Amino acid sequence: MSEGTATTADLDVRLEKHRVELTGYCYRMLGSSFEAEDAVQDTMVRAWRSYDKFEGRSSMRSWLYRIATNVCLDMLNAGNRRARPMDLTAPSPLAQAALTPRPDNTWLEPMPDARVLPPAAGDPAEAAVAKESVRLAFMAALQQLPPKQRAVLILREVLAWRASEVAELLGTTVASVNSALQRARATLAESEGAGAEAATSDPLDEEQQKLLERYVAAFEGYDMTALTALLHEDAIMTMPPFDLWLRGTDDITGFMTTLGAACAGSRLIPVEVNGLPGFAQYKPDEEAGGYTPWAVQALEISKGRITGFHCFLDTARWFPLFGLPLHLDGPEGAEGTGAVGAHGVAGAGAVGGLEAEADQVE
Repeated sequence: MSEGTATTADLDVRLEKHRVELTGYCYRMLGSSFEAEDAVQDTMVRAWRSYDKFEGRSSMRSWLYRIATNVCLDMLNAGNRRARPMDLTAPSPLAQAALTPRPDNTWLEPMPDARVLPPAAGDPAEAAVAKESVRLAFMAALQQLPPKQRAVLILREVLAWRASEVAELLGTTVASVNSALQRARATLAESEGAGAEAATSDPLDEEQQKLLERYVAAFEGYDMTALTALLHEDAIMTMPPFDLWLRGTDDITGFMTTLGAACAGSRLIPVEVNGLPGFAQYKPDEEAGGYTPWAVQALEISKGRITGFHCFLDTARWFPLFGLPLHLDGPEGAEGTGAVGAHGVAGAGAVGGLEAEADQVE
């Protein structure tokens, strides 16, 4: 009995060692935070049930990746491709802005870095590639690939597997793997903006740190003049689950002072999301006092300006995923807000709040 228990405990440890990297792989495959975690859990269960058949002809890591790939391919048979708002519609002028939500399974979902990026312990270049491979633009480009091409590209380009290893995992030939990789690369090369975020250094350099400090001051002060100075003239703002997206400083700041005016007085707490600097935004809670969750923000930075400003408004899902509190007390209880040292869920309430504000404006 004790020997069996020891074996069970050992297997638990051996499986858990791979959880973060498997979650990263499944997240890149599926584009969904929660589906990725479900896929990894399914992988672990299948590994448990079939461990007695694992004969050690490959490493446990390769075996787990084979199981995870099959799980993901099964999940992708439904054909759903996650997207960003700008992958689906044209930008809306502020005067025509309409807050139209789409189902959750439409959207590319945010993910905390810690859940998909193992602690950097080796080559800094490898860590940088891993971070770039979960950034929103690259993730969106991956979604344009057929599932097996997606798997080949991730395994070869991100995880640096040999073609022979990928061929064995997928049960195909090296020639087939190389052909799939060539087609995947061609598709990504045609995807607008697939590498647009690579200018964000890792860790953030001094200039980028100062940019974030200025952003926090401008946003918390709701100073649109200061914010405009930080945004690229063609900056993009998105707000899933709404399909509305805005381009340009005038429309972005115009939205923030009209439909988004309730965000004045917000507090920001730094988070690391999709390999990008980000913030958990809490807006004033007029009923209970203090601050209530409103959005997880992910910022894209290039050449000293903010080029992308992405607000994920499902706080009931995202804040627990990021380990964030669902309420902040007043200023004395919000110690640490506005800091950017961490960089070197608007849920049903938020969605409903924005829709109500839209109705009032109209």
